[in-house]
Amino acid sequence: MPPAEKTKVLISVKTYPSLSRKYGELVCTAGFREDGSWIRIYPIPFRDLPYDTRFKKFHWIEVELAKNSSDFRPESHKVLNFERIQIVDEMPPRTDWRERRQFVLRNVKTNMADLIREAHDPSKHTSLATFKPTRILRFVHKRIPTEWNPDTLEQFKQQDLFRDYGSISDLAEKIPWRFSVQFEDDQGKKRHLMLEDWETIQLYRNLLQTGRTEEAAAQEVCQHYLKLSQTRDLHLFLGTTLQHHNRSRNPFIAIGVFYPPHPKLDLFDA
Repeated sequence: MPPAEKTKVLISVKTYPSLSRKYGELVCTAGFREDGSWIRIYPIPFRDLPYDTRFKKFHWIEVELAKNSSDFRPESHKVLNFERIQIVDEMPPRTDWRERRQFVLRNVKTNMADLIREAHDPSKHTSLATFKPTRILRFVHKRIPTEWNPDTLEQFKQQDLFRDYGSISDLAEKIPWRFSVQFEDDQGKKRHLMLEDWETIQLYRNLLQTGRTEEAAAQEVCQHYLKLSQTRDLHLFLGTTLQHHNRSRNPFIAIGVFYPPHPKLDLFDA
């Protein structure tokens, strides 16, 4: 068992829940240590956490972590005791972006080819990064199946994992869209990355509740992010998946969006 280390983490990434045959609903969480280095915390059975430990983005948490021995990516750690997660502080809200900007934007990548080389370099295996596109081209939505993988659900049934959820319908809602972002990097190279961010999915769900159709809600999500890219200093949080890190030519997906006002504008402008 790797040694435990009490670590303070600024949460900056929460992906929408995925299904695991072993753990049930899982959320990939990532953020920054106090020294500004990236760290990934996985798996997190978020819905099973005590209510007062259900952290949000830009909460500082203290948690006992150890290197995840089943994941070669250097940033990947696992929680040793979920009940001991503590929310200890919150970075000032989006009405005052100064502290968030100064902390989050200390090490920004602008070239995807260089970042991909770092990911494939055995001496680095970089798997998390803050990235600044030179130009956002568009945000895209594509319809996908609305059912969870039947093989995974069958495993759930056989292992009685639904005892913690009640039924299939109590699992996280399967969203019928895959959102992605198309952009150019500092070499003018066009890139297309999947966008898997809890905030994006929650925006879609909120729009549905206003009476919009699925198509209209998905279009509005894309329009929302395109507008942010035109009016804000938009950055992407990028991450790799363990499955594709060494197998894909470009293993990165967008796992979060950071959009402070442009530096030339009043930093108190929300």
